[in-house]
Amino acid sequence: MIEDMPGVGKTTLVKALAKSLNCSFSRIQFTPDILPSDITGASVFNQKTHDFEFKKGPIFSQIILADEINRASPKTQSSLLEVMEEGQVTVDGNTYSVDDPFMVLATQNPIEYEGTYPLPESQLDRFMMKISMGYPDHWEEKAIIKRFIEQDVLKEITPVMTVEELRELKKSVSQVYVHDSILTYIVNIVQRTRDNQYVYLGASPRASLMLAKAAQANALINDRDYVIPDDVKLLAISLLSHRIVLKPEYRLKGMNNEELLKELLNEVSVPVVRDYA
Repeated sequence: MIEDMPGVGKTTLVKALAKSLNCSFSRIQFTPDILPSDITGASVFNQKTHDFEFKKGPIFSQIILADEINRASPKTQSSLLEVMEEGQVTVDGNTYSVDDPFMVLATQNPIEYEGTYPLPESQLDRFMMKISMGYPDHWEEKAIIKRFIEQDVLKEITPVMTVEELRELKKSVSQVYVHDSILTYIVNIVQRTRDNQYVYLGASPRASLMLAKAAQANALINDRDYVIPDDVKLLAISLLSHRIVLKPEYRLKGMNNEELLKELLNEVSVPVVRDYA
């Protein structure tokens, strides 16, 4: 989930990612009148064969951009639940698998609420992370302008790996070692969100699993075959902030999820075992 102001490059980021990884790409513009079948596909009657044929929707790509996902109705939003969790789509009693790798990246505007439908917790929990790009500083913004007025940057992007190499990289991530003390650390962090007096709804067991997997990926990026506590601390807020709901009285006092999670991370004991490998 990418939540940020309009015009900061959310869509460009996703397009660039798809081209860099040599993956098929579909952009779905979510609007109030979009239907689930517009995303998953539908069975269409073929007059030549006198039978129904399934016409795949845009969800059957490897990288999906769900643009302004909170503008669609809850019914349409829920059409993504099965495919994000199980990598498959069920239409008219038939199940169709999506390609591997498969990733949904959704965008939403954090300040515009008119005509939107906030995502329910069950939908938010499917997203591994919620990130924000932020505004560039003066020199970065100047460099962006110069780069884009001189050339079409997206057309210049070439793949850095094949799809098969990406699949092998995913296998390598799953083989990164996670010491038992690290697992205890992850569970303690997640369970602390459920026990906190300010929290109405804490993070789910899925959050624990996703945090462990993300920590494995970060370790591999840093040329390690084992996870350390810093991998967990670096990613905890991005993985948990959209999975907890504060009690209304504390939100009215100006408290937000990120600030609370920073406090919780400082309260949870960090493993002291040195040989994480």
